[in-house]
Amino acid sequence: MKNLNHDKSAALLERSKKVLAGGVSSEFRKYNYPHALFYTHGKGSRLYDVDGNEYLDFTLSQGPLILGHSNEELLQAIDEYSREGQLFAGQHIREIELAEKINKLVPSAELMRFSLSGSEAVQTAFRIARAKTGKHKFLRFEGHYHGWLDNVAWGLSIPEDKDLGSRSAPNVFPWTEGLPAHTRDEFEILPWNDLELVKQLLEKNHGEIAAIITEPIMCNKGCILPREGYLEGLRELCTQYNIALIFDEVITGFRIHLGGAQTYFNVTPDLSIFAKALASGYPLSAVAGTREWMDVVVEGRALHAGTMNSGNAPVAAALATLSILERDQPHDRMFAYGQKLKKGIQSAAKKYGHNLLVTGPGPMLCMGFTDQTEIHDFRDTLTFDTGKLKKLIAALNQEGVRVIGRGLWYISAAHTEADIDHAIQTIDRVLSNFDH
Repeated sequence: MKNLNHDKSAALLERSKKVLAGGVSSEFRKYNYPHALFYTHGKGSRLYDVDGNEYLDFTLSQGPLILGHSNEELLQAIDEYSREGQLFAGQHIREIELAEKINKLVPSAELMRFSLSGSEAVQTAFRIARAKTGKHKFLRFEGHYHGWLDNVAWGLSIPEDKDLGSRSAPNVFPWTEGLPAHTRDEFEILPWNDLELVKQLLEKNHGEIAAIITEPIMCNKGCILPREGYLEGLRELCTQYNIALIFDEVITGFRIHLGGAQTYFNVTPDLSIFAKALASGYPLSAVAGTREWMDVVVEGRALHAGTMNSGNAPVAAALATLSILERDQPHDRMFAYGQKLKKGIQSAAKKYGHNLLVTGPGPMLCMGFTDQTEIHDFRDTLTFDTGKLKKLIAALNQEGVRVIGRGLWYISAAHTEADIDHAIQTIDRVLSNFDH
């Protein structure tokens, strides 16, 4: 096993802690291996740190870098448009061009508004749903991530498995201290992938539910696909009860298909959230929806604003990203590479007797140590041995293969078949010496 040195990163982290809270600007950067690391540059599928270590990168900066690191065509487009201005407090031509392209690609995107982050766009969607329906709550699902703001920072973790409560009446715990207690009153929550539970709840409470929000693929925990008919069932129920169906496509958008998961599954929501891959790492998000639902924004009934919205650089990045994806059509290759990686990991685990489950469609995968052969919701992921997974992620990182700490792999358009082969060889080598 390699013995990568991280001394320079360690020294920079100590320096950083004197001026940045915890030494980082996002909490989960603390949990890199062996600590928060400092990087110098990235190119294609590779990332480099201040100690000179090279990593085959499957984190893609938590997903946004669908074209890989430092795509030259992307950077040139950003540079050229940024030289014409940074931010106008007004409209510009490429903002229209970007919206027109999204409108062409995404079924639900008749009208849209741009913001900076997925967290902002989620809250905009809630506001639209409340304004149109006159109702005040939303229904969400255990383990689904919809940003870090107060009213969605619940139901992402539990103290112990025994604290879950029943499937029809789950216990809900705050993700962090500092949440106002009243934010718990803004939503109902259920286990995902169980349409009968949704039906039962809506029969009683549809008069107060303005929206149902879901990841169309449960990417935050386990990369779990919806059961057959589940998304279609949500669509029917929302239509029946005048409820907004919101797809949080922050991860799936433009990654699973150019038209998002809604095209992949052929289910059109009322509102959709896009971010991450939309602008290849630049701060841009969108709430997009049918004209019927977005008219409350058009009419000014649901206010949306933001000084930094639609700056030149992020818009140029998004337009270049979607144009490159549309031209190069890398999705079939990303699916094929993901499936090859999945089979390679499973084969190595079986060879060395490890209960390592790999889930996901291909462009994103998740692995976890569990005796279960299938997982369908957040509760199933609680069978994962998180301590063992942490050791595996650390061992892979030490071998120069970078994977997100919860076992999540992203495939980019920059990954090659040789990269996939290298990753499979590495995980085979690591698992051959890994404790059961």
